[in-house]
Amino acid sequence: MIHPTKGSPVRGSATKGLAVFCGLGLLGLAAIAPAKAQDQKFITIGTAGVTGMYYVVGNSICKFLNRTSDEHGYRCTAQASGGSIANLNGIAAGDMNFGTVQSDWQFHALHGTSAFADSGPNENLRSVFSAHSDIVTILVRADAEIDTLADLKGKRVNIGNPGSGSRATAEVLLDTIGIKVDDLALASELKSAEQSAALCDDKVDAIMFSAGHPVGNIKEATVSCDTIFLQVDGPQIARLVAETPYYSEAAIPAGLYKGQPETINSYGPLATLVTSTETDEEAVYQVVKAVFDNFKRFKALRPNFADLEEMDMISNGTIAPLHKGAVRYYKERGWM
Repeated sequence: MIHPTKGSPVRGSATKGLAVFCGLGLLGLAAIAPAKAQDQKFITIGTAGVTGMYYVVGNSICKFLNRTSDEHGYRCTAQASGGSIANLNGIAAGDMNFGTVQSDWQFHALHGTSAFADSGPNENLRSVFSAHSDIVTILVRADAEIDTLADLKGKRVNIGNPGSGSRATAEVLLDTIGIKVDDLALASELKSAEQSAALCDDKVDAIMFSAGHPVGNIKEATVSCDTIFLQVDGPQIARLVAETPYYSEAAIPAGLYKGQPETINSYGPLATLVTSTETDEEAVYQVVKAVFDNFKRFKALRPNFADLEEMDMISNGTIAPLHKGAVRYYKERGWM
């Protein structure tokens, strides 16, 4: 149901302009006044915290779509949310049309595994495109005596807020390196916007975070106190990447942040945009068109968008089937 003027997200076929009937009454005469203005159709994109890259991606998409809303009738709003898992649950429940999500949690939502084992497979989940790499990042205070991944045991670590893909990915990493959440002196659940201050105020010793770099809250920490990035590599990590279809090796380039003279090796999923079969084909088509018709501008928005390539974005990380509205645009461009 597409919603004119308020509230619920775009679903089903578009609502047409309403005819207004006015009874003139006294002499038994009647007149009919048709509504001429097309009702606007609103779509929502779930993102994450306002300081993160997902919020940037969602607002950038809406910015381009809304420029041409007079032509197609859609208005877009990017809303802050708990992150990937919250967005996937929101799409499944019909509370939002689109969501920016990590490719690992797109996989689990589609197949009903891991965090989605209780809810089961979401067979209506559809891919739209992928974007930047979300690099698994561990930043520690320089005086916390943490030099390796194994040193996280017994420390105070912010693993992220429930509902975020970053939190769930942190739990996977801890399990991979043989550390239980209960092995931490404190498993803090701060949102991404709160974690940098907590690190520099000595409320936590380390923060675990998946992000497209550079990112503001990591920069905030590195300029506010002495920090060290951990290398997130080794045999256990290599095996994790090799055994999953949604992780790949990644790196934070040397010198991107203060006090980071060397390249930081890591891994991570891709940031992806997903939707549902319940979202109108036309709505998805217009969202995709808004991005790729303005692709140079989109790439210029953030440094980590600069290397994006169209063909990679429609094939890498798109684990759920592509929505038919996206396929329609890609075929028009000769990409499929």
